[in-house]
Amino acid sequence: MMPPTPTSEGEILHCSNLKSFSLSELKAATRNFHRNNLLGEGDFGSVFKGWIDESSLVAAKPGTGVVIAVKILNQDGLEGHSEWLAEVNYLAQFSHSHLVRLIGYCLKDKDRLLVYEYMPRGSLENYLGSAHFQPLSWSLRLKIALDAAKGLAFLHIAETKVVCLDFKASNVLLDSNYNAKLSVSVLAKDGISYDQTNANAAREFRHASRNIAPEFILTGHLTARGNVYSFGVFLLEMLSGKRVFDNYRPTGQRNLVEWAKPYLANKCEVLQVLDTHLEGQYSVEDAYKLATLTLQCISELPKSRPNMDEVVALLEQLQAPIC
Repeated sequence: MMPPTPTSEGEILHCSNLKSFSLSELKAATRNFHRNNLLGEGDFGSVFKGWIDESSLVAAKPGTGVVIAVKILNQDGLEGHSEWLAEVNYLAQFSHSHLVRLIGYCLKDKDRLLVYEYMPRGSLENYLGSAHFQPLSWSLRLKIALDAAKGLAFLHIAETKVVCLDFKASNVLLDSNYNAKLSVSVLAKDGISYDQTNANAAREFRHASRNIAPEFILTGHLTARGNVYSFGVFLLEMLSGKRVFDNYRPTGQRNLVEWAKPYLANKCEVLQVLDTHLEGQYSVEDAYKLATLTLQCISELPKSRPNMDEVVALLEQLQAPIC
């Protein structure tokens, strides 16, 4: 059962391992949020690389101690103070090998910051259609897909039965060994309605509307089966090496889901979708099995989609030694 909504910082999970950082500590850890330490920027804010001592968690010199990722949330896009406290309380409850760990937080006047473990290889989105990153192998893609599926499955079967509001490639982060973890910034109870979510979540959904299930657009209901749809889109990006939408692709191919769907259903044509960098790394049979799973996940009918436990089981069957 969820704890009551906190109304003050002192009510944030007294028994949790979250650390309350001061703003000066995080400035010291990130060299005053130096531009050279900027890891990324998005709708929710900017993320900076920092360093803290492993045991005391105090700021450490760059290159020493433990690396962290410090997210500074946009002030203009923040929900009310009590809602933000509740969100931190919510995120702090979940610990899993495929969820990025929340280490602590900082509240200073209007500034709200979150401190996470650092994932050195960044997000999977970096590897989609980029000339700056070496294409991932077939085996690595399967491993990453399985890791992400396990993270989602854990959320769905957790005591509170929650869904991830912003599941997409940019929120699947990789450590130095290509282990994937979900960067879960916003969670909601399974079945919650859109008008019950905070303003941040609303904006995030509109921004990521190409990744979310069609029934959400019609009904505004957030469900675990909606997460499965988003995971199917994610699988399609992994298979193709392409982002879900790209205006620079030829007309008719800009929307990846619409273009690829007909090919996924045909064993003889599924290779049209696969990333050419993967040639020779997979069997046609395995490619078709993965394409079939993807097609099931992105079904228009929620009841026709598998649940995440079933997705995990199917992906485990396709696993092969990493090469």
